[in-house]
Amino acid sequence: MDLTRSLSDVIALLAGLVSLLAAFIWASDVNAAGQPLLLLGALLVVSALWAILGAGGASSWVTAAFGALLFVSPWAFGFDGDAAAAWTAWLAGGVTVVVGLLTTLQARAGAAANA
Repeated sequence: MDLTRSLSDVIALLAGLVSLLAAFIWASDVNAAGQPLLLLGALLVVSALWAILGAGGASSWVTAAFGALLFVSPWAFGFDGDAAAAWTAWLAGGVTVVVGLLTTLQARAGAAANA
């Protein structure tokens, strides 16, 4: 098992868990902030668990895409005025995007070196 890949999956899992918990803790308006944080956090958790358990799992591109959706969700769903929920989405989404893209680039570099 690739240590970098599993580390990125654990980070995606933690970001998803933070988003899930934030939906219950920070979101003052359940309709605006709670639903996107809950849904996107759950998607991150499921894709990360799927990859950690070795069932093929989502690629790093999918993880980065979920992170990007989480990052833009405060603007897309109009809860950018709720500072705690918005910052949670921005930080968790940003970390997930960075880790997903770095893992993808490292995998590509490793594949190119082996070819």
